[in-house]
Amino acid sequence: MNLIIEHVSKRYSADVWGLRDFSLSLAPGVIGLLGPNGAGKTTLMRILATISKPTEGSVLWNGTDIVRSPDGLRGVLGYLPQDFGVYPNLTPVEFLGYIAAAKGLDAPTARRRIDELLLLVNLDGERSQRLGGFSGGMRQRVGIAQALLNDPRLLIVDEPTAGLDPEERVRFRNLLSDLSGERIVILSTHIVSDVEAVATDIAIIVGGRSVVHEQPEALLARVRGRVWEWVVPSGDLVAVRSRFLVSGTLRRTDGVLCRVIAGESPAPGARSADPSLEDAYLHLVSGARTGVTA
Repeated sequence: MNLIIEHVSKRYSADVWGLRDFSLSLAPGVIGLLGPNGAGKTTLMRILATISKPTEGSVLWNGTDIVRSPDGLRGVLGYLPQDFGVYPNLTPVEFLGYIAAAKGLDAPTARRRIDELLLLVNLDGERSQRLGGFSGGMRQRVGIAQALLNDPRLLIVDEPTAGLDPEERVRFRNLLSDLSGERIVILSTHIVSDVEAVATDIAIIVGGRSVVHEQPEALLARVRGRVWEWVVPSGDLVAVRSRFLVSGTLRRTDGVLCRVIAGESPAPGARSADPSLEDAYLHLVSGARTGVTA
């Protein structure tokens, strides 16, 4: 099972491109697609979900072009879009039953899957309530359930933790990890912590272009020896931000503990720090914008 994206570009107008020459090859596991807002993540997800067509390039699902023959992928696809809407007058059971029918599930299978998934997303106690009264986080959990109805081989979730509280976010990340056996899971987000715990590999996209596709350990290796910490007076913080790529600050009684990414020690007394995935992400995004990704 594989998904191959070959030189895909998407043009919206004469000089506006959502994607430019984007290529990626995916096998079973969880891939974290990381990028700033506006980087092209949602454009790519819509193409992979067969909602939109690329202007150039192709996408192959097990060797079949999904633009020419989309039905083979659609039958095994689960998709949670960034903007997920519900019918407010339906209950979760009614709404999921409607989606199950649209996906071609027979009635007994649909009932069984709906019961399983309402338990899985912690909504079984609200199965008879109207969706119009649900919070944003509860609606997002309904969205997760509908994406899993057909036990998909390709699961695409676009900014899935929006509106979830910290406990729900952890629960969802654990769910994605459990689902990642013999399927491809694409987690598209700009939140590094959402992919740090579950992704088997990570792709970074900036300005519609692929920057890197590597395992987390390889990304961390890119910033080993480049992360520094030292304490500066509060009044010096603006100057530090103007000179260095700052990945974090922590207020202390003796000043501000600054964490920066730099090729050499930024100041006397600065000490080398263990890199984090967020350090690597910021380093690569900054490098992509300036043309340096080493």
